[in-house]
Amino acid sequence: MPIPHLPVPQALTVVWPDTLITIAIVVVAAVVLRLLLARAITQVVTTAVRRSERHSQAGRATKLLKHATGLGSERYRQRAETLGSLLRSVTTGAIAVIAVLTIMSAIGLPLGPVLASAGIGGIALGFGAQALVKDVFAGIFMIIEDQYGVGDLVDTGEAVGTVEEVTLRITRLRDASGVVWYVRNGEIVRVGNQSQGWSTAVVDIPVAATEDPAKVIGLLQSVVSAVAAEEEFAENIIEDPTVVGVESIVGNTMTIRIIGKTQTNTHWGLQREILERATTVLRANGVQGPPVMPGIPATA
Repeated sequence: MPIPHLPVPQALTVVWPDTLITIAIVVVAAVVLRLLLARAITQVVTTAVRRSERHSQAGRATKLLKHATGLGSERYRQRAETLGSLLRSVTTGAIAVIAVLTIMSAIGLPLGPVLASAGIGGIALGFGAQALVKDVFAGIFMIIEDQYGVGDLVDTGEAVGTVEEVTLRITRLRDASGVVWYVRNGEIVRVGNQSQGWSTAVVDIPVAATEDPAKVIGLLQSVVSAVAAEEEFAENIIEDPTVVGVESIVGNTMTIRIIGKTQTNTHWGLQREILERATTVLRANGVQGPPVMPGIPATA
């Protein structure tokens, strides 16, 4: 029985010194191109950051609005640098692949089988690492779209807390009890950001339904005006808090609502201060609180 002839691998075509010169030119060109692109990306990022810093020298109202809408120089700098790092990594990988393929072609290696093998390997790797790829792509779009950033209070469905770190693969949160949550970006279907744009201070003041609403509203308006005038709170207020009026009347309880717009995550202190002062002023002026239900102890 005749023995079949096995195909002989194609010999490498190395021509001295032409092949080595070609390889050297490819390597030098790849390195130079990578440096030029990296420098260009860095320059674009630096220019964007400087432009943002110049704009941040505007008046107080403009500063507050930029900070509230996520256009503050620090947050803008973080996004620009993150995207710059991502672009540098992508360009480096692309240049390296092109350079390797060019060198292989220069020494006579057939690119067809290599590309076919790479395609099969890529498909296998894609099936095995599809969760990782999903996380990375989700992280890229989160950064580009500025869905949230470090310091934002967010609700990811799985966890609610303050963002401590955002990477391409995971988001790290810390909730109110101090627990740190690591949430994969690809698993975040929807996210609620309580800090993006601005925060709203909402204070509901319950009083007895028999009280005169005009009197109560007048007293509360004097309270919010005094709080808004203080420097401690004024620097974080975008729109002065106002008494919007009677929110509801349920049984023997009338609720008066106060609303104000503040910089992100600064509404908590304003709410506490208004509530504390309002309680003191209403008691001093004889305004009765809601009646205590039987069996429920009165609170001080």
